[in-house]
Amino acid sequence: MKTEELFRADGYLRYCNAHVVSVGEGSICVDRTVFYPEGGGQPGDKGVLIREGGNGEQLKIIDTKKDRDTGAHLHFVDQGELPAIGEEVVLQIDWERRYRLMRMHSCMHLLCAVVPAGVTGGSVRDDGSARLDFDLPLPPDKLEIETEVNRLISENHPMSLEWISDEELANQPELVRTMSVKPPTGGGRIRLVRFGEIDLQPCGGTHVAATGEIGEIRVKKIEKKGKNNRRITIELA
Repeated sequence: MKTEELFRADGYLRYCNAHVVSVGEGSICVDRTVFYPEGGGQPGDKGVLIREGGNGEQLKIIDTKKDRDTGAHLHFVDQGELPAIGEEVVLQIDWERRYRLMRMHSCMHLLCAVVPAGVTGGSVRDDGSARLDFDLPLPPDKLEIETEVNRLISENHPMSLEWISDEELANQPELVRTMSVKPPTGGGRIRLVRFGEIDLQPCGGTHVAATGEIGEIRVKKIEKKGKNNRRITIELA
């Protein structure tokens, strides 16, 4: 059973009620969730599961992943007795961690707007840092990138969501910045994340409502990772 992804429409949801639909070895699946599953360079959410029928017992969720075949979300539990199928539970994310990931994921979109090159890889980390690999033969100017990204942050560009069809995306290949990983198609609709008029690209991750929420950043380092590959690592200042 496919899990309803409440975070796709609103990344600021911190908790939700849900019903357990299946139980695995150390993990559960529910009918709806606010937990983002690992993907697109963004780690899976952590948090707690509160058992409504177990006197408020809390189970620690240490990771969230998505079953690509079924669309079900696997919420991995650290330890404790798993709830039964059909049981009602409350899922509550580690908001401080999620919000930090949202800020850095949004910052990576601004970095894409500043560096005019294809993206060959990337990731967002728990520690308030993130990196993107660009198809660049020469290293870009570190101070210039830092200045430009911070300028876009300070301008507080609003984030909005748009949806297009597979066919529309095929007719606009310039929207896809990643060179090695393409957005999933075949589902009928693809979500686009827009930041004002500076960046628009397919993305399923969670983001801040406006760039000003990111806060000041600094470019930690620029590394050569191949003949035509430069890795730019950014962290919160």
